[in-house]
Amino acid sequence: MTLTLQGRTRLRLATIFTALLALLATGAIGAVSADASPQGCHVDYKVTAEWNGGFIADVKVTNLGDDLDGWELEWAFPSGQQVTQAWSADIASSDADATARNLSYNSRITTDETVSFGFAGTWSGANATPTSFTLNGVLCDGTISDPSVTPSPGGELNAMETVAAMEPGWNVGNTLDAIPEETSWGNPPITEELLDFVKASGYKSIRLPVTWTDYIGEAPDHTIDQARLDRVTEVVDWAIERDLYVLLNLHHDSWMWINATPTDHDAVVAKYDAVWTQLADRFKDHSELLVLESINEPQYADATDEEGDAYNDELNRLFHEIVRGSGGKNADRLLVLPTLHTSGEQARLDALTATIDELDDDMIAATVHFYGWWPFSVNIAGGTRYDENVEDDIVGTFGRVHDTFVANGIPVIIGEWGTLAYDYTRPGIIQHGELLKFYEAVQFQARDKDVTLMLWDAGSFVNRNTLQMRDQHLHEWFVSSWTSRSGTASFDSIYLDNSAAIESRSLTLNRNGLEFEGLWHGDTELAEGSDYTVTGDTLTVTSSALTRLSGDRAHGVNTSIEARFSDGMPWQIYIIGYDTPVLADATGTTESFAIPAQFTGDRLATMESVYAADETPTEPATWTPFKEFWSTFQPDYEAGTILLKPALLNELDDGQTVRLTFHFWGAGEVAYEITKNGTSVTGSAL
Repeated sequence: MTLTLQGRTRLRLATIFTALLALLATGAIGAVSADASPQGCHVDYKVTAEWNGGFIADVKVTNLGDDLDGWELEWAFPSGQQVTQAWSADIASSDADATARNLSYNSRITTDETVSFGFAGTWSGANATPTSFTLNGVLCDGTISDPSVTPSPGGELNAMETVAAMEPGWNVGNTLDAIPEETSWGNPPITEELLDFVKASGYKSIRLPVTWTDYIGEAPDHTIDQARLDRVTEVVDWAIERDLYVLLNLHHDSWMWINATPTDHDAVVAKYDAVWTQLADRFKDHSELLVLESINEPQYADATDEEGDAYNDELNRLFHEIVRGSGGKNADRLLVLPTLHTSGEQARLDALTATIDELDDDMIAATVHFYGWWPFSVNIAGGTRYDENVEDDIVGTFGRVHDTFVANGIPVIIGEWGTLAYDYTRPGIIQHGELLKFYEAVQFQARDKDVTLMLWDAGSFVNRNTLQMRDQHLHEWFVSSWTSRSGTASFDSIYLDNSAAIESRSLTLNRNGLEFEGLWHGDTELAEGSDYTVTGDTLTVTSSALTRLSGDRAHGVNTSIEARFSDGMPWQIYIIGYDTPVLADATGTTESFAIPAQFTGDRLATMESVYAADETPTEPATWTPFKEFWSTFQPDYEAGTILLKPALLNELDDGQTVRLTFHFWGAGEVAYEITKNGTSVTGSAL
């Protein structure tokens, strides 16, 4: 990332790549003494290729200090990776620690000169980027300084550097913010082992959402329950012990009592004051790795946006006054202030800018949340694809927060991000390849705009019972996207109609600035010309290759191939055989109606619902015929049914024929009709 140093007097030149967790190696060969000449260095570490269990990395070391004659670079792998082969350096490794030494021909590095080497390695579970490098015992943090000085994590960082050191971040969602208990929403209690796993997975910070409501006493003292305060402190301490930044907040309190500010102003403000006074006092001596956030998603009942901005300004200012006035390390701790609703709209950004400018405090960060273009994020209104609407929303939001805040020296944390509908218990709402494009694009924009992301995870990414990733391939995309782009294509599947002859099929490559390097089937490289052709950005897989790859053309995924690019993750392309799905007549009720369905290898993308008489959209959401996936309909591939939900059925007009059009990824449209009479529903295939 590139730091923009405008408008903040404390900002100083530094490279943020290794700002956190940097410990100088002791006893290193060639370590520089305190009276040695100035030294400094910068390391660019990049994974250039990655596959299941293996990777290739390129390392560039730039000497910023006096000339070196002989060098030794040391680092620790955060995920336990191992080096198996090296070039342009002699690399030795023991457990997680690795040391690269010069060869005879590249031993000398003059000032501002760069030396490069590379290696192949293995990984298991995660392939997180090393966070700290030392060159001849000198920390490679991009500065030129007395090499005897060893910076401590967090303590010497300004606001921009602190926020950058928190990237990437992870939310312990639906846990201490659950109501009323930590386990009430299905997640197990937070453990030290969970934080070890999160750290080993490559995350540098956690956001710890806490809902305090049920643990706050009556007025006027509003005393926080001691056991609750001790439990939160315990988790904060565990994270800090692991050199993880912690972002602590007031979470669902925003809608449980803070939203009553317009109608119960004085009582809410008094309660807010009391709660933050106690929290500030409890944590005032904690490490600078603790960061405080005033309110999660602030909202104020029945207030206009302008009124809401004013209430938000008042509470943000009160939070700032309380924490700064509590003394200790709170006097200089990073504080995080949200926009109204944590919205990325320009008017909301401008309102928060006014607050921050008037506070005139250079240890403040802004925060917004980002869940993407709503129709795509929940799959409504036909939002099944990563299209221009989705991309424009990403580019626009990140551009606004950069230009409003970052370009003026105010760092930004996207305190929550993802898609609203992603949930491991509700698979298929967003098609997997389209989801990967979204995640890749968001993380690129964050890197490009110098913004820190904190993934919202309520249990869908990390399985907290087994301490495993629920989708390892998806996690590998996250890890790759922390440092590089990945190429994609217009779709991740080629559906082959089993009733038709196999013909050549084309996809559009989205290179994302990378070079396309070929198609592979497992460990076998496919032959350009006979197996595939590339014309411009059009990749065409030949009929002969598809015939061979599809084998006996069974229903479902027959095999997969991957498009490899010069960096990042390969793009998986699934070869899928199908026949047109067959739906059957059915009867049921508005509370339980299932359409028997032979999916025959195909998958459902979306559903339209209109009255047959005039083709007007039915409820709910009469502004679109395309209904929201899962809340109104749900495929059950194992049971062989499509469930229609009460949210749809209860809203239909009695006696009116409703035409449903199911859109499948392979077969396209399949029609069906239903009629409701009272609580009874009948359906028939068309």
